[in-house]
Amino acid sequence: MTLKKAYLIVFLILLADQVSKLYIKTHFILGGEIKVFDWFRIHFIENEGMAWGTEIPGDYGKLILTLFRIVAVFCIGYWLWDCVRKASSTYLIVAVSLILAGAFGNIIDSVFYGVIFNDSYNAPAVLFSEQPYGTWFHGKVVDMLYFPIWKGTLPEWLPLIGGKYFTFFNAIFNIADMAISTGVGILIVFNKKAFGTTDKTEESKEALA
Repeated sequence: MTLKKAYLIVFLILLADQVSKLYIKTHFILGGEIKVFDWFRIHFIENEGMAWGTEIPGDYGKLILTLFRIVAVFCIGYWLWDCVRKASSTYLIVAVSLILAGAFGNIIDSVFYGVIFNDSYNAPAVLFSEQPYGTWFHGKVVDMLYFPIWKGTLPEWLPLIGGKYFTFFNAIFNIADMAISTGVGILIVFNKKAFGTTDKTEESKEALA
């Protein structure tokens, strides 16, 4: 796969991620929900942390996380370039492209959203608001995809969780999170194909052209 095709994957995912987030921010209040199907809903939340809502505690946790993401994106970007240079497996190049796009998508939220949007508590946010809700590097990540495939009380005989009310799948996430998870999934499921050795010097030169 050529570098241009890899960058196209990154661009298309990043575009879809940011368009969906901008739409949600400017059309939903925080906690707003639309039921598409019983098992799929658009539910607007924001989080301070990593994928799937994980957070780093402390006053500087958000800043540390954002800076870490920026460094990670540069490292993943180099990894992608190196994969193409070495004519690595298409599985590996696609996986790294997905991970890069997802990481970059959430970085945009963290770096810019705090200074270009006001809060979303009582009304949809205004883009380029004169009263932004945060500061540079302290934006909140927008999540909206919710798949409560099954809800109910678990059987009593199950250890530890028996008799408790349970929702599967309870996480709320975004397109960037999906890209990262899909990329990692490809690396795990197709590990041998992704990391198989190649010897394609001429293909490497053409891919970087």
